[in-house]
Amino acid sequence: MHYLFESQNPALAQQTLGSVETLSFSGLGLTPIDCAVLSHTIRLCDTIKRLDLESCRIQCEGVQRLGPALHKCQVLRLGGNKDLGDTGVKLVFAALRNPDCKIQTLWLQHVGLIDSGAEDLVSALSTNTSLTRLNLTGNSLTDRCVPALRNLILTLPRLMWIGLRGNEFGRTGKKELRSLQEPRPGLTVDV
Repeated sequence: MHYLFESQNPALAQQTLGSVETLSFSGLGLTPIDCAVLSHTIRLCDTIKRLDLESCRIQCEGVQRLGPALHKCQVLRLGGNKDLGDTGVKLVFAALRNPDCKIQTLWLQHVGLIDSGAEDLVSALSTNTSLTRLNLTGNSLTDRCVPALRNLILTLPRLMWIGLRGNEFGRTGKKELRSLQEPRPGLTVDV
């Protein structure tokens, strides 16, 4: 991919890549330069069915460089990148706002997301029509963000599964989140 990036020849890159369906870099450390190269590669593809960047030690700068291309992925796995935190995750939310967003499954487990990040997620998804599965397991979400999550669950009609285990919800928050399955048949809220 670095050679294709250096060539700056889109026709050569598209011919070499063909129809890429899956790009998996799980567990590999990606630098901001690697992320820029990857973003360039993704932009040359129509749609990437699966982009797996779990535990790649991606930081905010890396996500910033990937940002312009993330909306082209159907399955986006960013879990285990603890250094992302709220700031990095907010950069991912820009992809969800893109009118051409194709993201159906988004894995954001163990990325350091806090309550304010959950509220930003709700805002980002207010216009999204593609997301069906969302994994927010193992973050630092508390009962304070339950109203935002309730709003998300009730207003995102295509959402079929949301993973919330391993957060810091109290018994009341968990009960309220589970109760949201009742008005939405087929929805699973995994708390």
